[in-house]
Amino acid sequence: MDVSVLGIRLASGVVTPLVRKLFRHEEAGAGLVDRPHRISSYVAWREKRGLDAADLRGLADHLVEEALRAPGERPLPPGEEAGVAAALAATLYALGDLTLSDVEAVRLGPRAFARQLRAAAPHPGLSRDAELFHSRLVDLACLHILNFFTQRSTFVASTLVEQSRLHAETIAKVDELLTRVPRQDGRDSAFEARYLDYLARRHGSLTIFGLDLAPESSRWPLDAAYESLEVTAAPGDRAEAPPAAPYSLPADRLLAEHPRVLLRGEAGSGKTTLIQWLAVSAARDPGAGTVPFVLPLRTLTRHGERLPAPRDFLAGSPLAGEAPDGWEGRVLRDGRALLLVDGIDEIPAAERDRARDWLADLIAACPGNRWLVTSRPSAVRADWLAAVDFSEVTLTPMTRANVRAFIERWHSAADHVPPEYREQLLDAVARKSDLARLATNPLLCGMICALHRERRGFLPTGRKELYAAALSMLLHRRDRERDLRLPDLAEEPQLQLLQRLAYWLIRNGRTEMDRSRAESLIADALPAVPAARVLGDAPEVFAHFLERTGLLRAPTEDTVEFVHRTFQDFLGARAALDEGGLGELTGHAEDDQWEDVIRMAVAQGRPRERTEIIRGLLDRGPDRSVLLAYACLQYAAELTPALRAEAEAAVRHLLPPRSIDHAQELGRTGPLVLELLADPAEASEEEALMAVAAAGETLSDLAVPYLAGFRDTRSPAVHHALVSLWGRFDAREYAREVIEHLRHDPHALSRDRGRVLLHGVRAVIR
Repeated sequence: MDVSVLGIRLASGVVTPLVRKLFRHEEAGAGLVDRPHRISSYVAWREKRGLDAADLRGLADHLVEEALRAPGERPLPPGEEAGVAAALAATLYALGDLTLSDVEAVRLGPRAFARQLRAAAPHPGLSRDAELFHSRLVDLACLHILNFFTQRSTFVASTLVEQSRLHAETIAKVDELLTRVPRQDGRDSAFEARYLDYLARRHGSLTIFGLDLAPESSRWPLDAAYESLEVTAAPGDRAEAPPAAPYSLPADRLLAEHPRVLLRGEAGSGKTTLIQWLAVSAARDPGAGTVPFVLPLRTLTRHGERLPAPRDFLAGSPLAGEAPDGWEGRVLRDGRALLLVDGIDEIPAAERDRARDWLADLIAACPGNRWLVTSRPSAVRADWLAAVDFSEVTLTPMTRANVRAFIERWHSAADHVPPEYREQLLDAVARKSDLARLATNPLLCGMICALHRERRGFLPTGRKELYAAALSMLLHRRDRERDLRLPDLAEEPQLQLLQRLAYWLIRNGRTEMDRSRAESLIADALPAVPAARVLGDAPEVFAHFLERTGLLRAPTEDTVEFVHRTFQDFLGARAALDEGGLGELTGHAEDDQWEDVIRMAVAQGRPRERTEIIRGLLDRGPDRSVLLAYACLQYAAELTPALRAEAEAAVRHLLPPRSIDHAQELGRTGPLVLELLADPAEASEEEALMAVAAAGETLSDLAVPYLAGFRDTRSPAVHHALVSLWGRFDAREYAREVIEHLRHDPHALSRDRGRVLLHGVRAVIR
């Protein structure tokens, strides 16, 4: 800074001696003992070290006097000299309050240093001209003060120390930065591109049930096969809260609104397909920077291992061990990961809390990522992941429009199917309520399509018959229709062996077992099933089941699982009946993994066995057992009227439902519950909400006339609940019977309900 710019011309020989008096005598060294070494620590008036307030005022008077003697126009009106000197003394005294070090002050420069000094001092309270003159004097003093600092013997030493520290800090920060950003040698980006390409190919196709007459015809491109379903918000605990309206997937929209989602869905509802869709969508958009990790818990925990750290996310894949060291951790720390955790329900209940802790630890360490966790509805309690800010949603059953689209796509993809079969099946699904109730998820829709073709237009009418027919098609007719020359083995011996595998998995709370375990179970059973020896010993029998039937699949080279949990439960129930394990069945009534096993045991059992199972459930007492007993009634082809009446009476004690959650659980027992729900003409608002929630879960056309009974209510909450169910029934019928009669102002509906209305209108137009 040029001193003349200040408007005050003073020789350095005048100012420098005055500045030196402001500071006490310096010590040798770098001044590290008193670090941080602040200006305030060596001003001369601290602890009376040679300069007091009077001396400081005298120094200020002298500086003002010298400035006024300088050549040029007088900068200050007469009579204001004393005021400026007093203000200057006060400003210089503020040097003792600065927390800057001399090195930091020099780094600031004279103008910025002068601003900090004036800010630390009291306001001078001078006239405009006097204040300007005071400010120029302070700027001049600061210029010489900084020059004085640079001449002190300790300054150079302390500057070198400061530079060394800054250098060390810079190195540490650069090292930390290098751990967070992709490797500069390109290995991260190169591997990431390869990994995304692998995911897109690995998950880019689906196995569609029944498209298997021609080799590889069952592999259906995901883009053509995926049918976007809907989700509903998880029910709340408050009775007055109506069910939230469904909103449609694709789920990338769902995850954009809720970065952490717990998705509940029944077996076969499409949870795993959704996982594939998300993984492939992210993998095919590398520009977005999202890296998906597909984490099937059944595989990760099959031996009871600890759930994986990020470095083990690729364990079991062909790319395991090829990622650059620390790549997974860098992706998570950058918030670029999409973590798709499939199957909380497929690990034993005792291990689920450990899985939740694993999730919480990963989120705490790397909070910026997106998560989707899937589970069957009853596997974990409501708000199971609320502590880590997960939103809960439930996959709704397929609507009539979804089912129609699936059937049309299936027949378009299938070869050698007469065109009239599609129309026959569409008509059958529309007219037969039992069949429509079965067609609620992609798995069952695929089975219905395949059986309709296989039976040339004749379909089973119940769940038990459907599964039995599907097993027959897979075990006995599949290879025959493909003209494969294999040993002829009847269905029953195969079922006897397969049900041993299924029951072992159920008893051990697993959906996956080691290949060696499966071969051992088959070897133990072969002496009792000699007909199966036509295929060879246990390894050959196992290979037949895995490669020829389509009932088993190998997620990894050394593990095996049923192609879907539905078959495992059906065959496990068959094994329980054969072993006489009825007490074991009812003893697991509170275990969600046994729920379908118990239902299928009632469906397949003889009258005495059905009676014993339902009686055992009723005698246990808890609500869940009573509801399960009631749900089993629809599977009991023959049952004494007295026991049926007892089960219905036991359910009446659970009415009215205590919450939306409870109401929906009651509704899932089936259309029989409609007879037990509140009378629409007499129900209070709370009872109406419970009844609508329960009726909506029955997914039966019989529920539409019942729901229509609530259309005249004046409750906006009940109207919202009725609108939210539109997509679950035939759109035209529901619109005609319910929606058209609602009195509530449609403009008052929330945005979500509005989307449902739009969806329904489009369905009606179609």
